[in-house]
Amino acid sequence: MTLRVAVIGAAGYVGGELLRLLLAHPEVGEVVATSRSQAGVPLGDVHPALAPLTDARFAGLTPGEASAGADVVFLALEHGESSKVADEVFTAGPGLVIDLAADFRVSDLALYSRFYGQHPSPHLVPRFTYALADVLGHELKGKTALAAPGCFATAAQLALYPLARLGLTDTPALFGITGSSGSGVHPKPTTHHPARAHNLFAYSVLGHRHEAEILQRWREWSGDAGAHARLLAHSGPFVRGIYLTLHVMLPGGGTPVDVPGAFAKAYADRPFVRLTKAAPELTHAVGTNYALIHATQTPDGREAQVMVAVDNLVKGAGGQAVQAMNLSLGLPEEAGLKGGGIFPC
Repeated sequence: MTLRVAVIGAAGYVGGELLRLLLAHPEVGEVVATSRSQAGVPLGDVHPALAPLTDARFAGLTPGEASAGADVVFLALEHGESSKVADEVFTAGPGLVIDLAADFRVSDLALYSRFYGQHPSPHLVPRFTYALADVLGHELKGKTALAAPGCFATAAQLALYPLARLGLTDTPALFGITGSSGSGVHPKPTTHHPARAHNLFAYSVLGHRHEAEILQRWREWSGDAGAHARLLAHSGPFVRGIYLTLHVMLPGGGTPVDVPGAFAKAYADRPFVRLTKAAPELTHAVGTNYALIHATQTPDGREAQVMVAVDNLVKGAGGQAVQAMNLSLGLPEEAGLKGGGIFPC
């Protein structure tokens, strides 16, 4: 299979990661990268790591023009922009559309509205499948429109999923710290790296937007429409990665709960989830598509703690999107994604 792929909005950090992975993908033959602001500029001028890989330039094509004749289209746009161009993209007839923004991650429109406001394109929401690749795996085969999960949401859901059938009555608390690259290429007063170096602070207190997709999946998995989980998001003094810790009280009485066993069972055949014997370190995940997870519980069996380390731009964005593409098209799941990270980084 030789794929023609278009990346719309490819000038940002996520677009750069997508291009890096796609240019080395064994089944991808042509990559078209579009950007309104960088049209005509060599990809390597915007993403220096790509300079040795390609002499291609950003195209100034419209989303529809770029999508025509494409096997796969990635929408690497800011939140809200995918909704504006999705109809045009679908009309062009690509085989597979993968959106990396939050526009189509939440199918519960009431929940979406609570965190994002009224949806601008509700008619398109049912068309998309939420593509948490390490949970759905080969269930994604044949899907033609995928919504890639958010970075915090990916780490949180991988921590939550094996716990869903353990009869929890307590609300899981998810403490996460993200690097500055998660805020995008354009600096803002609280996201520009100089404001974050040697600093640490919470943000979106009691209402981070990724809670919308976390809550929808947690309720589906647990079978409890009123189930809740709380994400405590923090900005960290590093560039790449998310480190997340979950804590929850376990149900008392009855059959003892085996937390490590639940994780081993849930991820037994998932190639990009690595269960570690000790708490993972963030730098061990940076640059890779792997989720490093350590799940444990207290000796008395009353408390569980789960630690997750992921790269926000790879596992939390471009890498998971390519993994979902592989699964949808029936390609080897690990195609183009098996590279290790760089340590120290």
